[in-house]
Amino acid sequence: MIEIQYFGKIRELVQCDLETIDWQGADTDALLVHLRGRGEPWASALAHHQVYKIALNHRILHSAQSIPEGAHIGILPPVTGG
Repeated sequence: MIEIQYFGKIRELVQCDLETIDWQGADTDALLVHLRGRGEPWASALAHHQVYKIALNHRILHSAQSIPEGAHIGILPPVTGG
């Protein structure tokens, strides 16, 4: 099982703050493919042209990483403000 937490605009689009899923997939890229495969609203919110970051166990990733059992995944939109 892994925990996925959605933030900001992405949370609003998918209408979900936090979910736990049974994940036996390989890495974060495979997880995104899986989530997009659910159809709308995930397909639009996580489309390739959208800007967002993936965090694995509270660390922002810059490339795909394998997902260990019990991991926490965060999906974050761009942060703005001042």
